Amino acid sequence: MNHSTEIVIREAADSDREAIAGVLLESYSEYSAVLPGPYWAEYRDSILDSVHGNGPVARIVAELDGQIVGSVLLFTSSESAYGRPEMDIHTPIIRLLAVSPAVRGRGVARLLIREAAERSLALGAASLNLHTSDMMASAIKLYEKLGFRRAYETDIKNGDTLVKGYRLELPLSASLQAQETSAAQAGTGLTVL
Repeated sequence: MNHSTEIVIREAADSDREAIAGVLLESYSEYSAVLPGPYWAEYRDSILDSVHGNGPVARIVAELDGQIVGSVLLFTSSESAYGRPEMDIHTPIIRLLAVSPAVRGRGVARLLIREAAERSLALGAASLNLHTSDMMASAIKLYEKLGFRRAYETDIKNGDTLVKGYRLELPLSASLQAQETSAAQAGTGLTVL
């Protein structure tokens, strides 16, 4: 039997929603140990509501050997992402980036974010936003490495938790792949996804 080691990034089908929910719960369950029980239950329910809701403009998945091993949801605004039009974000937002613990370290998150950025460019957006908290320290390191910068004006409070806004400015005149290749060749050290 020939097993592919290639990670395929694609649009999720409706039939993939349960697999996406499984990857999300597997990935995010590590936070159940640091969140009090009722908060974890509320967070888990919010995750599942986002997967099964109609808010995302795209559900992007990573597949390896025919199995979904990662996913990210792309929304067009703070209203569609969070039900919060008062945040006044009218450019794409990614939510619930998840990678199965069994395949972490293989660049799956990077590929999912790159696809979300490419789709944001295709929508004519100048930036891509996300929100996270300090308990997701390893994710924050990745986002910063990929070029996301703090967008303090988009911070929100969820109870006592500060949910920090981050933004990636998107190059409108070239694709991300071309910019990354050019930066690498120039030796600038710029890393774009």
